[in-house]
Amino acid sequence: MISREDKDTLLRLAAQSIEYGLKHQTVMTLEPNDYPPPLQQISATFVTLTIQQQLRGCIGTLEAYRPLVNDVVENAYAAAFRDPRFSPVDNTELNLLQYHISLLQPSVEMQFDSEEDLRQQIQPGIDGLIFISGGRRATFLPSVWEQLPEPSEFINHLKVKAGFDKNYWSPDVKVSRYHVDEFS
Repeated sequence: MISREDKDTLLRLAAQSIEYGLKHQTVMTLEPNDYPPPLQQISATFVTLTIQQQLRGCIGTLEAYRPLVNDVVENAYAAAFRDPRFSPVDNTELNLLQYHISLLQPSVEMQFDSEEDLRQQIQPGIDGLIFISGGRRATFLPSVWEQLPEPSEFINHLKVKAGFDKNYWSPDVKVSRYHVDEFS
């Protein structure tokens, strides 16, 4: 957990990253040691951009490998300019963007005997899930439960996101869960 002040710093950095990207067409660089120790920790984040509660971009990392400040700056830039579902953010949208940051806790692989067993174990509104099968992988953050509140619906949409039919199931399916500290 990080302080409200640190969260505000991360939200400001996400906005600055996009402003910098619009001006320079590249990711801004920063030195992690210029920030408080909690922001230097190796962390995984997702940055979600919305305009009037509509998704405008969402990119993140599932496994921690770089300092928190760098992860937020890189993911904010990627959400604005590299999310393949959207055209790049432009200057007319800059002041309309709302920023949401999800700080991921490490994921834990779940043990289950069937899809029904999996559905029984997941915690709606709490768990983010990573679905892996046949070399494909997809994730939904816990915030997706707001749109897909039923476990079967959540899992089916996650399978589709991974490139499978909603009825797909295989003995090689692996699912991991994670929790987040989300702020905006």
